[in-house]
Amino acid sequence: MKTPKNVNKNTAEELQTTPVIEKRAAAGLHKNNRHHGRYDFDALVNVVPALKAVMTKNPNGEDTISFSDPLSVKLLNKALLMSEYGVEFWDIPEGFLCPPIPGRADYIHWLSEHLNRDLAKPGAKIKVRALDVGVGANCIYPIIGASQYHWNWVGSEIDASAIEAARHIVDNNPSLAKKIDIRQQANPDTIFEGVIHPGDFFVVTTCNPPFHKSLEEAKQGSERKVKNLGQNRQQRGSNAASVETSALNFGGQKAELWCPGGEAAFVAKMAQESERFSKQVIWFSTLLSKKDNIRPLTKKLEQLGATEIVIQEMAQGQKKSRFVAWSFMSTQQRSQFAKTLK
Repeated sequence: MKTPKNVNKNTAEELQTTPVIEKRAAAGLHKNNRHHGRYDFDALVNVVPALKAVMTKNPNGEDTISFSDPLSVKLLNKALLMSEYGVEFWDIPEGFLCPPIPGRADYIHWLSEHLNRDLAKPGAKIKVRALDVGVGANCIYPIIGASQYHWNWVGSEIDASAIEAARHIVDNNPSLAKKIDIRQQANPDTIFEGVIHPGDFFVVTTCNPPFHKSLEEAKQGSERKVKNLGQNRQQRGSNAASVETSALNFGGQKAELWCPGGEAAFVAKMAQESERFSKQVIWFSTLLSKKDNIRPLTKKLEQLGATEIVIQEMAQGQKKSRFVAWSFMSTQQRSQFAKTLK
């Protein structure tokens, strides 16, 4: 808990300061992440033979792919999802976001650890229903959460083509069909309104918010990342796992990569709306790519009356990332809420 300087504990409680808990991560992926070390390309080619045609060698003579090539990244993702998560079918339309799976999986693993620590009795597990804001065509978070932790999901999305693609993935995977529901967000000016229905209750929400402020900024970011990726390959010998976490999520439509005001504006709107649904969601959360956006978000959440804020750092190779989670319920209310979930 952060207490203002020169304020004792009792005074801080009287001022109703919001606990802000910062959790550091050791170097490397979460212990439950299935993607430690280098990829086993022989095993991956066994499940997706087409991957063989796009494989290459790094300067050390090891198998890899070009992480700046959208087709190569898509084939790698397909192979990972089939081999590690039991997915039978996965595909996305050309031009849509194809995210690096290890980093996405870490978000789910750290969230699961937090939820179990906060809500579950010793030795027990909670029933989780989650909402993914901006599920995209790839449906990555629901796939990982449903496959590894048996969470049930609602995925929201504004893009009709992305919705069609996500539903096609769900409908063609019997293991996911009863666990994931895709809903269209009809109003681009709202985040939770119109998606969280009366009578809906969620343990947690997830989100990978649009980062850039404009299409031009997004294009410049892509070019910069591709350039850096080439330099990394020459300098480090292109270790597959470390390169992937430093590379841009290649592809992406407007709503996936940018919005007016960028990440800061999007998460501020999310915080504002979350207060209105504080009795239907135990924990809200979002990734934050930019460290400078942490303080403005936590300050706004404090003003809105959040009872607890958690900042979870994640480390993937040289890259640092984090998500922020917040609740408007007391510890007792969260525990009682979790008991009612079925």
